[in-house]
Amino acid sequence: MTRGNTIEAIVERVHRRLAENVQPLKPEELAQLVREEAGLISDAEVLNLLRRLRHDSTGIGALEPLLGIPGITDIVVNGPKDVFFDRGQGLERSRIAFKNDAEVRQLAVRLTLACGRRLDDAQPFADGRLHRDDGTHIRVHALLSPPAENYTCLSLRVLHQATDTLSRLVESGTMPTEVAEILRQIVRQRRAFLVTGGTGSGKTTLLSALLSEVSERERIICIEDTAELQPHHPHVVSLVSRAKNIEGRGEITLSDLLRQSLRMRPDRIVIGEIRGAEVVDLLAALNTGHDGGAGTVHANSLAEIPARMEALAALGGMDRTALHSQMAAALQIVLVMRKGPEGRRLHQIGQLSGNPITATVLWDDRHGERSGFAEFIRGLTG
Repeated sequence: MTRGNTIEAIVERVHRRLAENVQPLKPEELAQLVREEAGLISDAEVLNLLRRLRHDSTGIGALEPLLGIPGITDIVVNGPKDVFFDRGQGLERSRIAFKNDAEVRQLAVRLTLACGRRLDDAQPFADGRLHRDDGTHIRVHALLSPPAENYTCLSLRVLHQATDTLSRLVESGTMPTEVAEILRQIVRQRRAFLVTGGTGSGKTTLLSALLSEVSERERIICIEDTAELQPHHPHVVSLVSRAKNIEGRGEITLSDLLRQSLRMRPDRIVIGEIRGAEVVDLLAALNTGHDGGAGTVHANSLAEIPARMEALAALGGMDRTALHSQMAAALQIVLVMRKGPEGRRLHQIGQLSGNPITATVLWDDRHGERSGFAEFIRGLTG
């Protein structure tokens, strides 16, 4: 290639020609277009330019190969040469690199625009969700420099739809067989429960598996920010929230959807991730005849649940005393997931009791049954 015929110049001209075409080009037509714009060029250079065009316009660009890694949950870009990924074993450095920060910024702007968000110097950070044809979703967060000190930062969370069953979780070592049967009893007895744990610990996977145990005669309404719950059940209705658009309009919150669900003849109301004022509406529903509900909540341990719920309820205007009264009547069971070197496991089964609420461990994966566990089982089976 000549000096005036750089890759960037060719790509720009090809993009301009593509914008003039009403119909998308076939691969062979695109290759011919590249040759027309580039002039004398080798087959290897054509392939390189086609790869660059694909990265500039489809998927997550140069990061796309990382999505093929089994179990991948996160991709983070700290700078052109600092690309990392997480597949459940902590962050690992990728061999993928960008030419410069301008390339990272270009990708960040394209992804956020695809999410319906704005990203520029006047609005230097944005987040949103991408929906892919294979059923996965990608949560996108981008931060330009500045305010990032050196380079554009890009963080991608890969959200796979949760389709496992309890039997599969037993086979994978997530829990023992006898504990899986206890969880089935919790669902059959229509006990409301929470699944908690840290980021990436498998909360949504366990919740989806438990919902697969719900009777086929019941109607499940799942309310989420991103449609991750896909239980093996014939009657599931998924409601997905919506953020504000570029004009600051059109927001649909989890609370909005929960109130709508009450008019949809629900047998089970499920919130995929409780993170704000919607906890007030959920507790109200559980205390007015909608038993058997469930949800996930971020907390690192069972002991943190009361304080975490207090903080969330405060966002909805509910004070501490009211929150504990509502929880005492509506929620008794908490399942704690944990991610470790051995993988994602059910760490604890806990019970919420008293007013104010206290959390008690009934079973854990290291010591088995704890005090009060036998009485708890009798309550499920009696």
